Amino acid sequence: MDPLITGLIAAVIALIFLLSGMPIAFALGISSLTIMYMFMDPFQLSMVAETLYEGLNDFGLLSIPLFIFMGMTVAVSRAGSDLYECFHMWLHRIPGGLGISNIASCAVFAALTGSSPACAAAIGTMGIPEMRKRGYKEGLATGIIAAGGTLGILIPPSVTLIVYGIATETSIGKLFMAGIIPGLMVAALFSFWVFWEQRKTELSLQSAATTSQTKLTVEHYSLNEKLKSSIKTFPLMVVVCLVLGSLYTGWATPSEAAGVGAFLVLIAVAVIYRIYKPSEIMDIMLRTTRESSMIMMIIATSFLFGAVLTNLYIAQSLAHAIVDLEMSRWMVMGMINLLLLVMGCFLPPVAIILILSPILHPIIVGLNFDPIWFGIVMTLNLEAGLVTPPVGLNLYIVQGVAPDIPIAKVLKGVIPFILLLFVGILILCVFPELATWLPSKMIGH
Repeated sequence: MDPLITGLIAAVIALIFLLSGMPIAFALGISSLTIMYMFMDPFQLSMVAETLYEGLNDFGLLSIPLFIFMGMTVAVSRAGSDLYECFHMWLHRIPGGLGISNIASCAVFAALTGSSPACAAAIGTMGIPEMRKRGYKEGLATGIIAAGGTLGILIPPSVTLIVYGIATETSIGKLFMAGIIPGLMVAALFSFWVFWEQRKTELSLQSAATTSQTKLTVEHYSLNEKLKSSIKTFPLMVVVCLVLGSLYTGWATPSEAAGVGAFLVLIAVAVIYRIYKPSEIMDIMLRTTRESSMIMMIIATSFLFGAVLTNLYIAQSLAHAIVDLEMSRWMVMGMINLLLLVMGCFLPPVAIILILSPILHPIIVGLNFDPIWFGIVMTLNLEAGLVTPPVGLNLYIVQGVAPDIPIAKVLKGVIPFILLLFVGILILCVFPELATWLPSKMIGH
């Protein structure tokens, strides 16, 4: 049978199981076994265990549970609220300053946890009630948190970038460096939109107050209060800088940086927030184990799925067919972006990367695109998927934080931020150096 027809059948089988509602890892595993039974020799089923082991037998994967441990340590403390309070004190005088402080908190919290849902839940619990209290529209308030949370999979250290690096054999250190400038750029785009929207709201409120001769209350924070708030968050900021600095200079591998970062964050949280009881440490360990096990299961079964596609020559045939198409490479890139966006509406980022990387990586290389640059573009597409229905995870996280706000309002508020993510992708396409400049300057890579 023609490999492309076989691939189409395999895609339908995988889609049926993935949309069935069962866990992603089991859906991928059962899909792989079904395809093997239908199209491969029966004796190859005996190689399944070895293939799963091979998918996990990579030293680079060690960094995933370590970064998750680092994130969980921060998540169980008051670090998120302290970050939020610090940024709010410094930015409250700017129109939309409260919203911008939420985005800034999301950006830093993302760098500490690498988890989009954790970021949205931690900052949203504090930020949404405060924004609503100060006159922010419900859609804008929830949109800020849902979109700001997506920074967790772009700003390093990012589990998504680690998985992409392992799946495509691309330097994880360089991917981390490549995510810094685009991550800050997206955060800046989000902040500008919040400034613009809230400035219009504040001007109308001032106009109404002048007409009715009422006085608007204005918050004031002394320099001493601002400095106290900054000092409390300073140790965690230092840890982020040390982790990224050690990668940039080549002093440490991602796994080594993750290990040191996790240890320093644990010490910082124990000293600052008094989290050191055995029961609290055990809670962090259990959360880390649960999250890591889920990701590792997805990685193992995705590796099996990719191996099946490769053995049936599906991935190679599809790559050759796309490269041979009579269209420009940018048209192909546009089709790939559309595919990523659609899949991002249904599947989590890690699963998409592991399913599509064996197919897309040869195409990207064949069309002379930089795999590091594409890793960032891919991540931006997956960020959009996190806030796009029907399975936009961050939308439901935010509604869980503010259950009285209808999901329709949450979606309406997040649409401008989705469009800004597309703007970010276009900017990266026009100026790829934004993603490639820092990696090219790295020492020892």
